[in-house]
Amino acid sequence: MASPSCLWLLAVALLPGSGAARAPWRLDPAAPLPLVIWHGMGDSCCNPLSMGAIKKMVEEKIPGIYVLSLEIGKTLMEDVENSFFLNVNSQVTTVCQILAKDPKLHQGYNAMGFSQGGQFLRAVAQRCPSPPMINLISIGGQHQGVYGLPRCPGESSHICDLIRKTLNAGAYNKAIQERLVQAEYWHDPIKEDTYRNHSIFLADINQERGVNESYKRNLMALKKFVMVKFLNDSIVDPVDSEWFGFYRSGQAKETIPLQETALYTQDRLGLKEMDNAGQLVFLAVEGDHLQLSQSMEILASTPPPEKTYQHFLEDCSAECQCGPTAVLEGSILPQEMGRSQQDNLSSHQKSCIFW
Repeated sequence: MASPSCLWLLAVALLPGSGAARAPWRLDPAAPLPLVIWHGMGDSCCNPLSMGAIKKMVEEKIPGIYVLSLEIGKTLMEDVENSFFLNVNSQVTTVCQILAKDPKLHQGYNAMGFSQGGQFLRAVAQRCPSPPMINLISIGGQHQGVYGLPRCPGESSHICDLIRKTLNAGAYNKAIQERLVQAEYWHDPIKEDTYRNHSIFLADINQERGVNESYKRNLMALKKFVMVKFLNDSIVDPVDSEWFGFYRSGQAKETIPLQETALYTQDRLGLKEMDNAGQLVFLAVEGDHLQLSQSMEILASTPPPEKTYQHFLEDCSAECQCGPTAVLEGSILPQEMGRSQQDNLSSHQKSCIFW
């Protein structure tokens, strides 16, 4: 298994050509697609130790790329507070307006969500198809929600203690739903009917109360939907939610994968069809929640002209030290590479290359 310090897990189609199939109208198809980032709980858009570092790293790795790290509020402190206390639906509406007004995004963009930012950006993809989101990368996102909030790191721990008590007391109380972000993706498997009827955010974007065909159509328009799970996650409960799995209904001990959920078998959101078409990508890293390091390597969907795929693989192997089980459910190989070439790649190489 790859080391947690090997941040190949963010490898995604960020360089020229990544959106060719989705956005043929682009004026400059050779330019890198912009990247939109949404931070997680207790974080901010521009923290130099988190999202600020990610933004800087991407800009250094991909010259000329436009990176928008979303700030929800007028100040960094307000941004942090809103990650706890601003209605998620209001946040999504605000982000949709920000994206629609940004001329640099009109031809399409890639999106990368960290923790709860993963499901929030999925809501953007489902509700706001313009400008078009090309690829969505969810890093530790909780797409089936959470049923537990074990702890928060650092200075936010006292806030999480309060949130935990509030959620245990009445997560589906209308006032709590309207004012507490984490309540809006609280999913009680023992009280499914209550969750379905009173969750104002997650139950809606997961089509729990009926099928909104535009949600399904818009999500299926993604080129790739990448989900990264942290195998030693001590914050997300259950961790399978990071791959769209959850507890089997009626109890809170046994979890089932996405493919066994009603959401998948009934295909209310198009995930089954996307899975069959190779649009869903499941990656895993042996680390705690968002355990990322400075050694992260961004891999491109289209390597520079002077580099062959073999060179690209060698670079990946040298940088990432990936192992044969770095990817638990498949790799994404470049379409330009022939099937025979793909078959000849070693499992070590396949685990290092994600498109």
